[in-house]
Amino acid sequence: MTQLHDLRLRLLVQQESERIADSQPDELDLSVVQARCLCWLALLAEAHEEQATDAERTGDTEQAMGWFADSMRLRDVINVVTSIEIPLAA
Repeated sequence: MTQLHDLRLRLLVQQESERIADSQPDELDLSVVQARCLCWLALLAEAHEEQATDAERTGDTEQAMGWFADSMRLRDVINVVTSIEIPLAA
């Protein structure tokens, strides 16, 4: 099931990058977009991990598990986005 989810996510990101490239071929460097997205995703994952730690410290195990699960999903997305090869502009 995880592989199916990864493949669907990869397809969605590739389709969106192609849509963006087709709509703005001269104005957009998709490698820059990918790098910026990865930076934001990493920051979000880190913030979720911190929230999980804070919730665990206060004894809210359920909330800690939720924040931790979200951070793991963000890490999965980071791995998928990182693995997408963006074609260089001609």
